[in-house]
Amino acid sequence: MRIAVLLVLALAACNPVARISANATAIRNEAGALIDHGNATGDQVVVQGATRIDEHAAAIHGDIPSVQAVTPAWLSTLQWWGIAVAVAGIAFLAWNSGIGTFFRIAIGWLPRRKVAAAELAVDTLDESRPEGDRELVTLLRSDPEFDAAFKRAKGRRKTQT
Repeated sequence: MRIAVLLVLALAACNPVARISANATAIRNEAGALIDHGNATGDQVVVQGATRIDEHAAAIHGDIPSVQAVTPAWLSTLQWWGIAVAVAGIAFLAWNSGIGTFFRIAIGWLPRRKVAAAELAVDTLDESRPEGDRELVTLLRSDPEFDAAFKRAKGRRKTQT
């Protein structure tokens, strides 16, 4: 999986115009070496062929300013998906690390169940109100995680006595 990601990143980072220019320069250098070798050995066929190759490579260099590097549609789509996954991952980590809770409290967005539990807790502490501890426990037990922990604690208490 990591190799595939690195391969996609490498493909996305390569500029095709720069590769064309580098290859055309390499071809011209090789053609120049062939021209020198042909002149040294007196082989005019090699010199003429290398000169044509050099002219074609020079023409490629002349055409490079009109060439545009275009990102393939599949790679552009893959990049956007990568950005979306990264944003979702950051949001998930922020939400579950407590930063999300901080922002929820800061903007006043509290879950209804927590608000109802807080109001019942305040009413339980107020001695003029009829709500008692049993109502608070009943409300807290409506949360499945709390209910499971409550049953486990209650079972331990029974075995201890």
